[in-house]
Parts: sequence; structure tokens; C-alpha cells
Amino acid sequence: MELNQITNPTLPSSTPTAPSDPSGVLGSDFEVFLQMLTAQAQYQDPLEPMDNSEYAAQLAQFSMVEQQVMTNDLMEQLMTTLGANNMSSAANWIGMEALVQGPVQYDGTPVTISPNPPITADQVDLIVSNAQGKEVQRIQIPTSSDPFSWTGLNASGNPLPNGEYTFEIESSAQGEVLITEPALSYSRVTEARIEEGETLLVLESGYMITANNVAGLREPG
Repeated sequence: MELNQITNPTLPSSTPTAPSDPSGVLGSDFEVFLQMLTAQAQYQDPLEPMDNSEYAAQLAQFSMVEQQVMTNDLMEQLMTTLGANNMSSAANWIGMEALVQGPVQYDGTPVTISPNPPITADQVDLIVSNAQGKEVQRIQIPTSSDPFSWTGLNASGNPLPNGEYTFEIESSAQGEVLITEPALSYSRVTEARIEEGETLLVLESGYMITANNVAGLREPG
């Protein structure tokens, strides 16, 4: 319902500048509405007073605007709190070892591989490739899902150069390859980020994954 036209009073010449954010715009509209309602009540024609029902409707509208301003303020506070909680939770990942698919930074420390071969496999090979994608080692490992510790030693017992390596599990049965798939391995988390409400983890190799893709987590050992 529109406000009655005011003929006698002159409202302030300067109108508040509306802020760019939505809550600021609503707050500015609220102040203007309050000024108009006050002026209308103050300068109404005594011979033709405002109808009670109309005045009650405008008061109800005033209350709705006020409640919306308060709701927006509460929502802003809630989002700020949730954002702080998410960042606090993300910080707990830093320094932990996450079980993920992806490159591993080898520095002479054994790397734990988590294979998951089919139950029909009678031979399982761990394929190790360097950062250039070249196969540098192939090791036959037990046909089970038990963790396997890759030491990084070649056939002569000497350690491979430090650097980035990726792992694949090749499962075979009766001499035929059943499946070759990326292996899960533990990698240390060096950084955690919050982007668009999602937790992103940066691994020691520089590889970035989402927290949802972590299959396991352990203390560094």
C-alpha cells in the first residue's frame, strides 16, 4: 500500500547514499521509510486524518523491513563464524599424511602403498615411474590388500634418486593382466585452503586434491 502524498513538509534535501552491499541498501531503504512514515504522521491533515487500517498496514510494513535488516545482520555474523570454523578444521590437516592417488615426493624415506587387487589375481606388481613418466622399477608384491612399504631401493640395493614418483598396481591371473590402476599412497599435507566452501589440500609433491578424495589419514611416522 502506498503512503499518502505529503504536501506540507519538506523532507531533508540530502538522501543517504546507498551502500554497494545488499544489507546496506536495505538499511538505507529502512531509514528513508522511517523518515517518510514519521513525516506523514506529523503533517497529516487534521480534517482528513489517515485511516487507522492504512496506518496499521504501514506499521506492519515498517516492522517487516526492520526484521529483514536484523535477519541480514544475523546471517552475516553466522557466515563469518562458519568461515572461521572451516579454516580451523582445514588447519588440522597440515602435517598429517593423507592416503591419496597421485605423485609422491620421495626423499629416502619408505613410502607406504595401499594396494587393492582383485580376489582372482594370482600375481600383483607394483610399477614405479619417475616424474617424466618413465618406468624405473617393477616389483612383485603380495596378492593382498595389506599395506606395502616401498623402500626406494633398486635391484642392486641402491636408493633411487630423490624426487617425484607415481605408483600403479598391475593385477594378473594366469599370465593375463586383469587391471592396471593407480595405487593409493601416503603423502604429507603441507597446506590447506578453503575455496568456495571446499577444503583443498596441497601435498608435499605440490599436487592438490580435495579433502573428499582422501581415503585415509595418519600421523607422520
